[in-house]
Amino acid sequence: MINQFQFNNVSLQLNRYPATANDNLQAWDAADEHLLQHIDEQAAHQPILIVNDSFGALLCSIKQQFADCQISWLSDAKTSVLGCQQNLANNQLSDAHIEWLTPAQTPAMTPALVLLKLPKNLNYFIEQLRQLSQWLAPATQLLIGAKAKNINQALLNTIESHFGSASASLAWKKTRVISAVFDGKRRAPLADQRWQTDTGIKLIGLANVFAATKLDIGARLMLDNYPQGQFNQVVDLGCGNGVLGMQAALSYPDAQIHFVDDSFEAVQSAQMGWQANRLDEARGQFHWDDCLSHLPAEIEVDLVLCNPPFHQGEAITDHIAWQMFMDAKKRLAVGGMLQVVGNRHLGYHVKLKRLFGNCQTAASNNKFVILRSVKA
Repeated sequence: MINQFQFNNVSLQLNRYPATANDNLQAWDAADEHLLQHIDEQAAHQPILIVNDSFGALLCSIKQQFADCQISWLSDAKTSVLGCQQNLANNQLSDAHIEWLTPAQTPAMTPALVLLKLPKNLNYFIEQLRQLSQWLAPATQLLIGAKAKNINQALLNTIESHFGSASASLAWKKTRVISAVFDGKRRAPLADQRWQTDTGIKLIGLANVFAATKLDIGARLMLDNYPQGQFNQVVDLGCGNGVLGMQAALSYPDAQIHFVDDSFEAVQSAQMGWQANRLDEARGQFHWDDCLSHLPAEIEVDLVLCNPPFHQGEAITDHIAWQMFMDAKKRLAVGGMLQVVGNRHLGYHVKLKRLFGNCQTAASNNKFVILRSVKA
């Protein structure tokens, strides 16, 4: 894997998080470099807000050049937080003057400049623009880095509608930087999505949550095929809106249910859904985490339910699913079960059989398959 980042006067060792053996994946892209071209010394001595910085390329570069710069750093992804902190430490860069923010928090200082990497999710981008309109002073500059192919007039119109006037730079390494100026109009937050399943489970989806407005096909198949038995500690791993965990709470009325996701907004959505369904507060636990890395050691898990993603940001990869499976095996009690739903073509049965020594097909349709592995 390429990890030597060199750009202008910056030289850093940057790694993705968690570590992956895929040599084609690196911890930055050309849009990071393009954004850094727009940072001059005067700008970097003012409070800066950095948003959606995947693994800290922007933060580490600015800290290396301007150690005393006041920075607020915001991400929805726990892996981005951990990766950024790891890259700061690996490059002997101080975390002083850095304010770490979740999407639910507001910067302590008013930023004079905002650097933002364009997210894949347009609704989440709109949410972020409207959130910025609550925080910034009029005429504050927002610089948005993205692949050139993702920037068009419709996107510029969206920015103008939810933030202020915007224009795109010339292309450089197949990227562009959008420069937007806040028009001073405060926008109300986006409303969260509220709906319910055919069985009456109430669900709430914030903007950056997978399947925020409907039940995905894989989850639907999973809901119809829960394992029979007595389960006391159940994990909804990669919980999204929390539908699998909430169904588990109904299916196993004595179980503690743990909701775990890399997305802060997913965990928040699951917790809001738990409350909306008036489930016992003492039975639900919510963890913003990199898989099961920080699940309390005393929890012996009986059942892990998992609908794993096959991407991390822009990268298509199966290493997240593989980590989920390995973490599940590590945390399951002997006799505990991992139940996975996935696209048939992903071949998860091969990984599960290699890891657990066993794998059974519990259900399938033309597109998805449900697999079960038991820890021996």
